[in-house]
Amino acid sequence: MSPEDEREFREFVATRSAALLRTAYLLTGDTHLAQDLLQTALLGTVRRWAAIRRREHPEAYVRTAMYRHQINRWRLRSRRPETLVPATPDRAAGDDHAAETVVRHGVFDALRTLPARQRAVVVLRYYEDRSEAEVAQLLDISLGTVRSQASKALAKLRAAYPDLATTPMVRTAP
Repeated sequence: MSPEDEREFREFVATRSAALLRTAYLLTGDTHLAQDLLQTALLGTVRRWAAIRRREHPEAYVRTAMYRHQINRWRLRSRRPETLVPATPDRAAGDDHAAETVVRHGVFDALRTLPARQRAVVVLRYYEDRSEAEVAQLLDISLGTVRSQASKALAKLRAAYPDLATTPMVRTAP
């Protein structure tokens, strides 16, 4: 890698990693897994940086790599399921958290209840604000599947978490 390419890659990582990490967290539901996912995607990106940079869409490349790596993780986990605990751990209570943090955690908890494909569709479609066609292309599924998975996911979220439908969402800009 040339010094110029290395400098540009470092600048890209410095400016876009926070937004990419948020997306990775929404896909994984875990801070450490999100960091691993982003690092894996960036590792693949740095190897091809010169070609990716010429296309002028390096962030799209990294996001696609994250989605594909996460899909592979979900597939692997479906073959070797995790051991479930009987109840989720208690969260710390207190009035020192801002209302946005509570809402954000509620959204993350709600997303964790969705099956992998539905979660990916919801994150891409509504958090990333991508079109149905883009979501279908990124996940390598049909447009009808995107629509049906989004519909099913939203119905599950509305049924399980009715308070989220009336709570204004706070979204930090990527």
